[in-house]
Amino acid sequence: MLASFVDEVCGTLARLCAYLMTLALMALGGIALWQHLPDVTTMETSPKAWSEAARTVPAFAVSQLIFPGKTETYEIFRHSEGGRKDVFHWSGTGGVPVAQLEIYRPGEEVDQVGSAAGYLAARMDPAGARELEAAGIIDSKFGTVILFRRIGITEAAHACLRFFKHVDEPKFRLSGWSCLGEDMPARRAAIGCILNRPVLLSAGNDTKFTELFARTEVRRSNCAIAGTPALSADWVMGADNPRLRGTF
Repeated sequence: MLASFVDEVCGTLARLCAYLMTLALMALGGIALWQHLPDVTTMETSPKAWSEAARTVPAFAVSQLIFPGKTETYEIFRHSEGGRKDVFHWSGTGGVPVAQLEIYRPGEEVDQVGSAAGYLAARMDPAGARELEAAGIIDSKFGTVILFRRIGITEAAHACLRFFKHVDEPKFRLSGWSCLGEDMPARRAAIGCILNRPVLLSAGNDTKFTELFARTEVRRSNCAIAGTPALSADWVMGADNPRLRGTF
């Protein structure tokens, strides 16, 4: 009986030790998982970056005649949640950038544009975005387009103008900038040429987008290649911000 009691005690102690070791292993596994949990959370909540889609079929084309002697580059970027950006770059002598047009069709991603001026300023000067001010509006086949310029810049020969146009249905955005032209009217005319010349090559299954471009082609105006097209005499379409006189 004594020997049986001793065996029972030894067996109980052995089972207890095994139970405690199992609990210790579970605790170590939980600690290790907890230490890696913040990394997983950060990875899941971090914004997904855009990536260049080199083999994607071009969706747009822009006439080479609008900027004779300028080199054109066409890039396509895709977002993992469906967004697409078609970006045209124009460069002059020595590869110096002179103009850019971005056509953005959003997918399910969150579009963190903020204000139009802030978005354009960040694109032009990512290292230190400068404040922009309104520089009037122009007409295009997509309707009126807002223009911006850096605060304090007026008629400087190399001043650049930014433009921004948001369309609700179908949802897409036109934006970019241009440094072409010797004065403000010429720079405005150059942007007008950029916005009137995009041609849709393929919209996939997006029939609304195809219908929109078909309607805009009817509104497209001629773009003077060797000169500045006549500007509207309307004070809203003038070369600068409208300046009102008097009081309301």
